[in-house]
Amino acid sequence: MSTYGAKELANSLRTVRKNTVQVAADIPESQYNFVAAPGTRSVAGLLKHILYAPSLFEDMHKEKKLKTLQGYDFPAFLARANAAEKLKHSKAEIVAALATEGERFAAWIEKLKPEFLAETYTDPMGQNPKTRFESLHSAKEHEMHHRGQLMLIERILGITPHLTRQMEERMKARAAAAK
Repeated sequence: MSTYGAKELANSLRTVRKNTVQVAADIPESQYNFVAAPGTRSVAGLLKHILYAPSLFEDMHKEKKLKTLQGYDFPAFLARANAAEKLKHSKAEIVAALATEGERFAAWIEKLKPEFLAETYTDPMGQNPKTRFESLHSAKEHEMHHRGQLMLIERILGITPHLTRQMEERMKARAAAAK
């Protein structure tokens, strides 16, 4: 039987981040201030949110090794993350940081022992135990959620997302080979 563990999660995080980096590269810097709807993040804001989000998981599981979220200061963490997201960065800086920070996070995940991933922690009420693995897996889900938003923004901006372009190329190649 195959086991999905730290190495597999790290590799899937790398794949997700590679695709996020490609989306970030495909959107022109002139569109990084684009906001799809009032009250939502700009392209740059979404990318920086994706960039800083793994630090929550590192704070909870690497730095503090929490057993419960009771007393965890989410407002302080969010204030730090929101302040970091508001800093001005060029497209090149954002793309480079996404690549390097994504690899750094995946490299940490890859080294985690099964026993650590199996440890549980509880919600702020001291209930609903979750494994560290479940929590760390949600970092990938979070990034994919926001990348989906960015891919819709690409469509709004008239950009065909790279995954669609790749699929279209494979379909053309299959059609040509069938002839």
